[in-house]
Amino acid sequence: MQSPLVSILIPFKNTEAYIGACLESIINQTYTNWELLIVDDNSIDASFSIVEYFAKNDDRIKLIKNSGSGIIDALQLAFKKSSGELITRMDSDDVMLPNKLEVLASNLMNYGKGHLAVGMVHYFSEEGIKEGYKSYEVWLNGLTKNGSNYSEIYKECVIPSPCWMLHKDDLLTCDAFNPNRYPEDYDLAFRFYKHGFKCIPCDVVVHNWRDYSHRTSRTDAHYTENHFIPLKLDYFLDLDYNSEKTLVVWGAGNKGKFIAKSLIEKHIAFEWICDNPKKIGKDIYGKVLRPFKDLETIENTQSIITVANKEAQIEIRDYLNKLSLKSIEDYVFFC
Repeated sequence: MQSPLVSILIPFKNTEAYIGACLESIINQTYTNWELLIVDDNSIDASFSIVEYFAKNDDRIKLIKNSGSGIIDALQLAFKKSSGELITRMDSDDVMLPNKLEVLASNLMNYGKGHLAVGMVHYFSEEGIKEGYKSYEVWLNGLTKNGSNYSEIYKECVIPSPCWMLHKDDLLTCDAFNPNRYPEDYDLAFRFYKHGFKCIPCDVVVHNWRDYSHRTSRTDAHYTENHFIPLKLDYFLDLDYNSEKTLVVWGAGNKGKFIAKSLIEKHIAFEWICDNPKKIGKDIYGKVLRPFKDLETIENTQSIITVANKEAQIEIRDYLNKLSLKSIEDYVFFC
């Protein structure tokens, strides 16, 4: 049986320091039936010349100029020109382990359409990995190992943006990269979730994810917190909100306030609780905050939890487990 063609989509902009290593890692894949659609998003450094050199020496690499502007336009263009039965995305500053395409393609072909192949990731940096990113790596890999990624989809992006593979037909079904909404990787994860594509468990690290101070996800305005919360809330209300339950917002920090204000604007009824004695009983946006203990008096609840403190989250999870409440169905963590 012939191995299916894998189309790799890469947008790039000003990554001259890393793009050579990225391309080398693709060329050295054990799985060889691939094409690379790599789109230059208006680079002003030597990135284009580097890719051009590789493209001249390997006809599987197809170098394209972005006809628009930004990552989403570049991804749309690459996807439009792709010919593969299987589609994956890669970042131009990262490195594939040699067996990445083989592992993802093999899993996807074994499980078939309606499934999403994901792999475990490893963060690396010349400057050292900060605790937050290491924590995210451990959390994400724990979900990927069991294929339980969607169980915490409202907490953070549960599908690593440069480490997934899908049948092209499925990517078309979820209308990938449309509309133009950032953060595009999180939006795409929600599309996978919405269409019920099951995550294939994987216990193999296949991708080295590079971190550095001027990485796009750190510096671009499209990836700031004020884009994440509206995205989460919109998808929650569309996919998992149960209007027959009493919606409860936990926490009165910035996230809690944003969600409360948004719900009021959408005319969605809710109760608002917190553990801050300075805020309990206070009227915010015409809503009086109640103490946590009042939760026991509210029947048939569905909670949005915006409490960011890690220790408090552990206590909250223990409390919810004692009440036999179920993730997504009865509560979601928004941070």
